[in-house]
Amino acid sequence: MQLVFASNNKNKIKEIQQILPQSITILSLEDIGCHEEIPETSNTIEGNAILKANYVTQKYGYDCFADDTGLEVEALNGQPGVYSARYAGEQCDSDENMNKLLNALGGKTNRKAQFKTVIALNSHGKQHLFTGIAGGRITMEKSGNHGFGYDPIFQPEGYQATFAEMDSALKNTISHRAIATGKLVAFLKNEK
Repeated sequence: MQLVFASNNKNKIKEIQQILPQSITILSLEDIGCHEEIPETSNTIEGNAILKANYVTQKYGYDCFADDTGLEVEALNGQPGVYSARYAGEQCDSDENMNKLLNALGGKTNRKAQFKTVIALNSHGKQHLFTGIAGGRITMEKSGNHGFGYDPIFQPEGYQATFAEMDSALKNTISHRAIATGKLVAFLKNEK
């Protein structure tokens, strides 16, 4: 089975492909000839996932799925949330985003946070949403060099390591994206 994943984020594509069973092959936006940046103008994580999936289905005619992910920090009233990728500004990278977040938390003792992923699947003329949440805390400093995004400062509940200190096999069984993707896979198996 081939499925279009509405993303050109190579890290995300690699992670999703590792989580999915080998019977499902991912096609990226590049693979289908979509080179434009899909606007993410919603103020919710769900909304951005839906926008991306609908864009590909309407413009390219493919059944596809899209995801959006945000890091929600309790002491910052759920920020950076939907703005996680551009928290420190449009042209900023993960290091700058993490630095801004660590500075914003400053001396705060409440470090509770959660990663939230929403996958929007457009399949056979219907749309389905799958949500994955990984609870945890923001560490005091960056640690580890695996993963991407905020992984070096996010320590999931029940673990002493950050996502960036874990090997991909472990992370891909407990992460927000793994949980949402697991729900997607279960749905696809039942849909046949």
